[in-house]
Amino acid sequence: MPKFQVTIKFEMDDEFSGLIPAHRTYVNYLINNNVIEHYAVSMETQRVWITMHGESKKEINKVLTKSPIYKYWTLEIDELFVLDGQHYRLPAVQPN
Repeated sequence: MPKFQVTIKFEMDDEFSGLIPAHRTYVNYLINNNVIEHYAVSMETQRVWITMHGESKKEINKVLTKSPIYKYWTLEIDELFVLDGQHYRLPAVQPN
């Protein structure tokens, strides 16, 4: 299944802050169901980076629209060609 990198910019207000617990519940649901692989937030730059599994950009967007804070987002969805890192490698062999 293809992987996508979603970059989100957001702006906070009081209503936004009140919706965060429901949003986190939704994100946890997506992580537990292997839709979201990585989820990172920077409060300094008010950006979010999400690596997701899906069939198409349209499907990814459809999943994201269900977040309670979707209306605060400006997002970009990019299909990934390569995603590599320590998480995808076998553990190093440690001789006894």
